[in-house]
Amino acid sequence: MTTVRRLLALPEWTGAVQVLAGEAGLDATARTVRPLADPGAYTPAGPGEVVMVSTPVDPGDWRLDALLRRVVDAEGAAVLVTAATPPADRPADATPGETPGETPGGMAGGMAGGMAGGMAGGVAYGTLRLADRLGVPLLGAAADPLDLLVAARMMLAEPEIDRARLVLSAHRAFDERTLAPEGVVARLGELLNAPAALLDERGQPLAGQVREPEAVRAQEVVPQRVRLGDGVLLAHPAALPGAPRPAFWLVVELRGTAAARADVVPAALSVAASAVQRWLLSHRLELERDARSRSALLGDLLRLDGEPSAQLRRRAADAGWQLGGWHVGLRIGAPPGLDTVASTAQVTRVLRGEGVHAVVVEHGDGWTGWTTFAQEPTAARVHALADTLRAANRALRRSAGAHMGVGRPHPGTSGLISTVAEAADAARLAATRPEAGFFLQVDQLGMAQLLLEWARTDTFEPAARALLAPLHDQPGDLIRTLSAYLDAESSIAETAAVLGVHRNTVAARIQRVERLLGIDLRHRDERLALHLACRTVSRPAG
Repeated sequence: MTTVRRLLALPEWTGAVQVLAGEAGLDATARTVRPLADPGAYTPAGPGEVVMVSTPVDPGDWRLDALLRRVVDAEGAAVLVTAATPPADRPADATPGETPGETPGGMAGGMAGGMAGGMAGGVAYGTLRLADRLGVPLLGAAADPLDLLVAARMMLAEPEIDRARLVLSAHRAFDERTLAPEGVVARLGELLNAPAALLDERGQPLAGQVREPEAVRAQEVVPQRVRLGDGVLLAHPAALPGAPRPAFWLVVELRGTAAARADVVPAALSVAASAVQRWLLSHRLELERDARSRSALLGDLLRLDGEPSAQLRRRAADAGWQLGGWHVGLRIGAPPGLDTVASTAQVTRVLRGEGVHAVVVEHGDGWTGWTTFAQEPTAARVHALADTLRAANRALRRSAGAHMGVGRPHPGTSGLISTVAEAADAARLAATRPEAGFFLQVDQLGMAQLLLEWARTDTFEPAARALLAPLHDQPGDLIRTLSAYLDAESSIAETAAVLGVHRNTVAARIQRVERLLGIDLRHRDERLALHLACRTVSRPAG
């Protein structure tokens, strides 16, 4: 079904035809467009007619009022007129009541405030009011009526012509060349004369811009249509073949009369989405090639049994890796099935957001990395680094379910191998330590392991359970809170972050623990005993 609003969205009509009055009838069905030289000679031919007055109409011509009534009586769709030149003593953009001596009812200056494209014309104010009252669209033209007639009749005779022309234009715009997302979005916007953008699955723009990107939500609907206040937003997924869900959405925002083309635009969106997919495939191949190169270089380094060769040092330098200095290794584990190649950029972005500039390499089910210091880092600097890495791990855990282990500082190439190995050991244990926030630093790991070995006796476990018995069945999960508090070196803030509760809640729970157990956690001997007990009662059986 073609409506008057749909006619206004035709390329030949856009900007050349404007609604002067009767907007309530824009959704009326338009079945034909008939030219008429004399407004007084109209003879109804059937419902759904758009009557196009091809000769200029003088302001105040009573025949136009009569034509509007006849069109309404015949269930016509709209009336389109070519405006006449306004009176010389009255500016085209005047509003009713501004010109002295104006005829009764006034004039709608400059075709209701001026036509798009600079059209100068006038229609009696009373005629505009009549069109509004009758609910029939009164349109004003600033172009050759013959061009408008031909375009409208072609579309009415074959509604798919517009779609076919748009698809053909899209194929020409997005040929077989690989375009970056910015290029695809720019060409799409030009093709549709509408805002376009490429969004990620969270609705964040990667290229281009639309007014309401948050209206898009990743769904398994192709294409997706979202109603806006004055239009529609169309979205089409762009994903790699076999991907479980779209990584990106190509969107276009159609507002006003352009929204009437919403039925044909998805075909052009599909063509443009194919161009994005070609870029994704090309980009993915580059990522995988780089990942294989980095992973192979890391493997050669980890297999070293002595000093690296000149060729290996050259490869490391080409990759931007420093082999000299002091290194602190890190290992980030990922859940099975996560696309580590595609997620590397996110991992690097999160680390840099915390101020950590590290080498990150796809390695197994996760990433191996390290950060390098020119001089041996102080204990305070290592502690600060651990804090920032712990914060980064929390962010990665929310988005990717990651866990992290951190090694100690070691110098040179052999030190790089050592710290990376330590980080891997710590990460394996971190994966099973929710009380530590799925994060372990190897220094803490060594002490924890020592405590556990000391506590693994037949007599200590019953004593540990008896020591913590007053905390059982108490609200607030006091044993877990105490364990996390001791693992966090008595930091209220860090414990709150690990448990996901407010710091005041942690402080209140620790006070209850001290009161129930009758101890003072400021005393290191009591902290050590309780740490041993918590580790013992919370470790997995066997």
